[in-house]
Amino acid sequence: MDFLPSAATLITFTGMCLLLAITPGPDMTLSISRALSQGSKRALYVVLGTTVGIMIHTLLVAFGVSALITASPTAFFLLKTGGAAYLLWLAIQAVRYGSNLKVEAVEGEKTSVWSNISTGLWVNLLNPKVIIFFMTFLPQFVTAGDPAVTQKLIFLGFFFIFVGSPINVLVIFAADRLAKWLQANPKILRGIDYTFAGVFSVFALKIFMTQAK
Repeated sequence: MDFLPSAATLITFTGMCLLLAITPGPDMTLSISRALSQGSKRALYVVLGTTVGIMIHTLLVAFGVSALITASPTAFFLLKTGGAAYLLWLAIQAVRYGSNLKVEAVEGEKTSVWSNISTGLWVNLLNPKVIIFFMTFLPQFVTAGDPAVTQKLIFLGFFFIFVGSPINVLVIFAADRLAKWLQANPKILRGIDYTFAGVFSVFALKIFMTQAK
C-alpha cells in the first residue's frame, strides 16, 4: 500500500495530531460553547461541520501540492521550508500569548442541524490560520520524489480526523466540567502551550537541518 507512510513518520504524525487535538482553538471553543448552550447533540453537528472542512482542506492540499511538485520541486522545497518557519512561529506565539479559551453558555433559540454543521464548516474553511496550517503542516510528511504523494497526503489528512475526532467528541460530552476545570487551572493551559511550542520547535528545527544537508 503505497499511500501508507513509514512507521516512524506515522508515529510522529500521530503525536502531532494528538497534541493539536488537545490544544484549544476556535473549533474547540465553538464546540464547547454550543454544548453548554444547546446540548451535546447540537455540538456534535458542529464537529461534523469542522470535519467536513478538514476533508476539503486535505483534498485541496493533496492535489495542490502534487501539482506543485510536478511543476517545480524547488517551489515544493520552499513550501516545506516556509512551513517549518511557520511552525516555529506558531510555537513562539503559543509561548507569548498562550491559549485563549473563553466559553460562555449563551442562552437563546436552538439553531438547526444544518446551521450547526455550516457554522462548523465555515469556521474551518474561512479561518486563514487553518488554511495556512494545512498548507504547511501536511507537506512536511512527504517528499518531492514520492510517486504516491497525493495518496499519502489524503491518507494523512483523513488520519488527522481519525485521531482527533474521538477527542473532540469527549470534549463535547465533558464540556461543562472541562470548561470550568481549564479556566480554573490556567497552569494546565500553559503546560499545553509549552508542550505545543516545544514539540513544534524541535520539529521545525529538524526540518531546517535536514534540508540544509
